[in-house]
Amino acid sequence: MSLPIFLELVEIRTKLASVLPFAIGTLFAVTYFHAFDWLNTLLFFTAMLIFDMMTTALNNLMDYQKAKDAHYQQEVNVIGRAQLDPGMVAKLILVMLVVASLLGVVLVVRTDWLLLLMGMACFAIGILYTWGPLPLSRLPLGEIFSGIVMGLGIPVIATYVNIAPGRLLALDFGWPTVVLRGDFIAIVALGLACITPMATIANIMLANNMSDIEEDQRNHRHTLPMYLGKWWSPRVYALLAYAGFLAVILGVIFGALPIWTVVVELAWPLVIRNVHRFIRDPSKQRTFHTAVINLVLENGLLVVGLGMGVVL
Repeated sequence: MSLPIFLELVEIRTKLASVLPFAIGTLFAVTYFHAFDWLNTLLFFTAMLIFDMMTTALNNLMDYQKAKDAHYQQEVNVIGRAQLDPGMVAKLILVMLVVASLLGVVLVVRTDWLLLLMGMACFAIGILYTWGPLPLSRLPLGEIFSGIVMGLGIPVIATYVNIAPGRLLALDFGWPTVVLRGDFIAIVALGLACITPMATIANIMLANNMSDIEEDQRNHRHTLPMYLGKWWSPRVYALLAYAGFLAVILGVIFGALPIWTVVVELAWPLVIRNVHRFIRDPSKQRTFHTAVINLVLENGLLVVGLGMGVVL
């Protein structure tokens, strides 16, 4: 397998959807908790990126194996188009899973057991998203779980690995009682910071499913737009696109986010234009890229605002 084919198999161009939430969580740890652990950050970034590539490759493998449309299987899916051996792809997926898991174990040793629970939950959702008898991506749940795992899970873990145990969340064992405690104000503050990545990542999935609704029907995928219908789908899409702007304003008002994060509001006119353009013509070829642009604009400017909070 050549490097370009491998990068296409793992869809490396989509990894900004992981990198930007990671940057948001890391910078939140610096601005809110004034804490940064470079080794934990590097370990988590590597594990996160490898696991993200693994889930994408697994998604392509499952789509190839379960495809009902021969044209999609042989001409659209990268495994069929590049004539890759599915067995080799499966072995590659297993290797990436093992490496990401080992890095996660190292992080648990360097932090605490609560990170293990958070990591296991994210791993389970990431794998079940595309694997198993009833993958989440083939149900009207893909947007919810992708938004939660990538838009919430990544920033929370990126914050958690940088701060001392107990400053955000702590798990206390006192047999037979187990108590989860945390800093409520810090949790709300981090939650407001996570709304932008959660909403925009969920919107990528929603836009993808709105664009592929006919192909999904042929391949027996039952995605969210099939249940929302033509009236609700664009309205939910617009709501998710705008949610992050309100969250940032609330975060600044209540002191959860640095004043500099209002720079996100500069993206408002372009995001509105992109939303209207996609709603008028949901197409993978013509307008899907506008959802990606919105994700980069909103999350990228949030990263810039948090970065300015660190520097200034």
